[in-house]
Amino acid sequence: MTINLQTLGTKLSKYRSQVTQTVEEVAKATGIESSRVRSIESGVQEPTGDEILILADHYRCDFKFFISDEQSTPFEQTEILYRAHGRDFSKEDRIAIQEFLYLCDTEEFLMQELGRRTQPFSFQRTGTYLKGHGEAAAAAFRTAMGHNDRQVPRDIYEEFRSAGVHVFRRKLGNSAISGLFIMHPTAGKCALVNYSEDIYRQRFSAAHEMAHAIFDSASGPRVTYFQTQGLDMLEVRANRFASCYLMPPEVLRRLPEPIVWSEADAQRWANEFRVSCDALGIALKEAKLADARSSKRIRGYRVPRESKLDPELPDSLNDAQRKRKTALLERGLSDHYVGLCFDGYKQGVISLGRLAEALLCSRAELSELSKLYGRSLYVN
Repeated sequence: MTINLQTLGTKLSKYRSQVTQTVEEVAKATGIESSRVRSIESGVQEPTGDEILILADHYRCDFKFFISDEQSTPFEQTEILYRAHGRDFSKEDRIAIQEFLYLCDTEEFLMQELGRRTQPFSFQRTGTYLKGHGEAAAAAFRTAMGHNDRQVPRDIYEEFRSAGVHVFRRKLGNSAISGLFIMHPTAGKCALVNYSEDIYRQRFSAAHEMAHAIFDSASGPRVTYFQTQGLDMLEVRANRFASCYLMPPEVLRRLPEPIVWSEADAQRWANEFRVSCDALGIALKEAKLADARSSKRIRGYRVPRESKLDPELPDSLNDAQRKRKTALLERGLSDHYVGLCFDGYKQGVISLGRLAEALLCSRAELSELSKLYGRSLYVN
């Protein structure tokens, strides 16, 4: 197969630019001499097969993309993202986003190859009242997920994945960013939730990004900040969806009068919904169940960290397992994704080497991961 060296060089140069790395930094990370990297990027020299594999692994991209004339890549979406918000993303965060997109693409590939079906959710909006769109979509999605009017969603990440959205929690250095949504050209709808946030804040952020997946997938990438600046009605709609999905107004109306709540009461109900007291106080005011004073008081309380529940860090884990799984979640490796990768390996969809790449680890680290998840590295 003949490689178009100019096209290949342009792709590599764009990837390097996206993660704001110098030629010297790429050379140090890959072991390929800087003069060689420059020659390949300029289309003067053809890389060896090993060099293509090394560069593809460095940029978290399928090597087949580099050696083909295919132009379908997240470049366009991430370029829009960085043009609008580039100052908010450090070099490390850009690399994290690149890995996030790689995980989304890999997850989509494995889902297709393993025949894992999802049920995409669509919502037909009516009128121009955006907050109303959020409320109605939340009610419709709760029904689609089989929730009655009393149930509180538990593992929302699995629910969003079942609706065809790739949801990954990944730690970002910029704590002001709660999450982002990108429409990947091959993986589809992709949502990143900043794992540096509080566990319950992550739930709200995930639901917020789900709203962008429902309403705004054709509007380009979205970045959600912890403190939204200005009156962006798309963000208001997404917040309303998240609030109504996690804390349905009809459920809130069955609670005791908030005006008489103690701090323990507020913490109890916030923990029941698995949201922050801040989110609960706002929701009660929106539902006209609490006045401004009561809402402010409830918002000032905090659910103790040790009381919070994370579906991917159950109490059954020992301290060592919890520490290791937390570190994996920080990189985006959820139980769902790790299990999918091992299933792909077991069924011969991916090789052992590809399994290590998909799990962002070395082959030596695979043994530890397999034990942690109770999986075998031996295929009969």
